[in-house]
Amino acid sequence: MQNDPQSAPMRAAIVPVTPLQQNCTLLWCTRTMRGAFVDPGGDLPKLRAAAQQHGVTIEKILITHGHIDHCGSAGEFARELGVPIEGPHEADRFWIARLEDDGRKYGVRGHPFEPDRWLVDGDQVTVGNLTLDVYHCPGHTPGHVVFHHPESKFATVGDVLFQGSIGRTDFPMGNHQDLLDSIVAKLWPLGGETVFVPGHGPLSNFAHERRTNPYVSDSALA
Repeated sequence: MQNDPQSAPMRAAIVPVTPLQQNCTLLWCTRTMRGAFVDPGGDLPKLRAAAQQHGVTIEKILITHGHIDHCGSAGEFARELGVPIEGPHEADRFWIARLEDDGRKYGVRGHPFEPDRWLVDGDQVTVGNLTLDVYHCPGHTPGHVVFHHPESKFATVGDVLFQGSIGRTDFPMGNHQDLLDSIVAKLWPLGGETVFVPGHGPLSNFAHERRTNPYVSDSALA
């Protein structure tokens, strides 16, 4: 995330993890240097090194949804760090319950866990002095949530939206129309300048996707 560390209230670093190259986000409050990992799916030594490199003290773990590459190692990491887990929405409880089985299938370590706080639409989470808004965005999974920091025009959206694509909806309890509705009703109103970190692949912004995304551009949905 390119911003001036002297003036920006928040900074973020992307650390791809697991064989599925999931974008784990380390985000932190520049005033307090306290931070959170969003979706620490695995490769914990890489994540520890990233926090150390940036001088960030981790105070919590945030989860967008219950898929193995996003939260397989979250419970283990939270215990090690002595920090709480917040998210996703409780509708993804069944995904988190099957993390061990899914881990065997995908060759990723997976451990079921109970978040310290399930999130719902309209909740807020804090990281240092930052406050992020929570949006429930079902479709890819029924309990998927998105985290948005309005002041930074920054969102971490998990597998709801990608540069040039959208999340798969062929998993159990996925729903294509729900996903489209989530993007249009929850993400677009956050503003075109909002830069987002998707669960995989390069960053983009909402204006670019509204112009060019073959699934959810204004012309595709017209």
